[in-house]
Amino acid sequence: MITIRKASVEECRAIQAVADAAFPATYAEILSPGQLDYMMEWMYSGAALRRQMLEEGHTYYIAWDGAAPVGYVSVQRQGEALFHLQKIYVLPGRQGQRIGRLLFERAVRAVKELCPAPCRLELNVNRSNPARGFYEKMGMRIVREGDFPIGGGYYMNDYIMGLDI
Repeated sequence: MITIRKASVEECRAIQAVADAAFPATYAEILSPGQLDYMMEWMYSGAALRRQMLEEGHTYYIAWDGAAPVGYVSVQRQGEALFHLQKIYVLPGRQGQRIGRLLFERAVRAVKELCPAPCRLELNVNRSNPARGFYEKMGMRIVREGDFPIGGGYYMNDYIMGLDI
């Protein structure tokens, strides 16, 4: 049975364990090996995860199957009525089992808990990422696109999708 709990800083290693498998599998055909390595360090090093949670306002939720982490989602408030779904990943072997849907729904609930008035949840998705179809099934729509420098000479070439809540 899948349970989803808010993550503590002490659970960064569980997030990393899922990221180590899910992130490269998601982007192996989209990004260069150099950019994959750069982004893993930039987003998923222990220091990066702690900074996100303690200083940047990211709230992580981890999906657990018993004692094993199988996915995670991260939401960050960016304005009074604007939130950003920063990350959502499920282990490759566990995709298609509704875990992503459960994580997405938990992120929406988190936003509603913080913002009872109308607000918006946005996310960036690589323009070549087939996960765009998942987000559309969840009710999100493309609202704009952009090419965002992330350092090291690398860019994120994304659609920004939005969901009014």
